[in-house]
Amino acid sequence: MTTAFIPGFLLSLGLIVAIGAQNAFVLRQGLRKEHVFMICLACAFSDAVLIAAGVAGFGVAVGALPWLEPAMRYGGALFLFVYAARSLHSALRAQHEHLEPSSGQAQDWRAALATCLALTWLNPHVYLDTVVLLGSISSQYEGHKLAFALGASFASFSFFFALGYGARLLRPIFASPGAWRALDGGVGIVMLAIGVGLVT
Repeated sequence: MTTAFIPGFLLSLGLIVAIGAQNAFVLRQGLRKEHVFMICLACAFSDAVLIAAGVAGFGVAVGALPWLEPAMRYGGALFLFVYAARSLHSALRAQHEHLEPSSGQAQDWRAALATCLALTWLNPHVYLDTVVLLGSISSQYEGHKLAFALGASFASFSFFFALGYGARLLRPIFASPGAWRALDGGVGIVMLAIGVGLVT
C-alpha cells in the first residue's frame, strides 16, 4: 500500500504547492483568521473529489466532451480577471485599514466559501492536475489505486490546513496596511497572469 500511497502523496503535493489563485486566497484568509477551517476543508475536499474522479477514469469522459475544456478555460479566466481587478484596486487604495488583522468587517462566510469554490472549480488547471494527470498516473498502480488516491488526497488536506493555519505566523509582518497592499497587489498580479495564461 505504501508503494502507491507515498507516490500519490508526493506527486499531489508537488502539484499544489506552487502559488496560485486558490493558495493565495487560503493564505489571505489565514492571515485574517476568517473562516479558516471551512476554507481549508472546502479546498481539500474539492481536491479529494476530483482526485477520486480521475482515479475512477473520469478523465476519459472529459476528453470525450470537446466543448468542456474551452468553456472552463474562458469561464475561469473571466473570473480570475474580475478577482485580479478587485485585488489590484484594493492594493492601490489610500485607505486600507479594513484589511488589518485587528480591525475591519469580517467577510461573510457564504461569500468567502463561494469565492473559494469558484477559485477551485472554475480553474481548468485543477482538472488537468487532479482528474487528468493524477488519474492517468494512477493507472500505473493497478490494484492499489485506492492507496494512490488516499495519498494524493492526504497531501491536499495536509497542505491546505498547514497553509491556512500556518499563515498566522506571518501576522506580525502584516500588521501594517502597506504589507496588506503588497499582498493584494501580488495576489492580483498572480491571478491576472494565470488568467492571461488560460486565454493565450
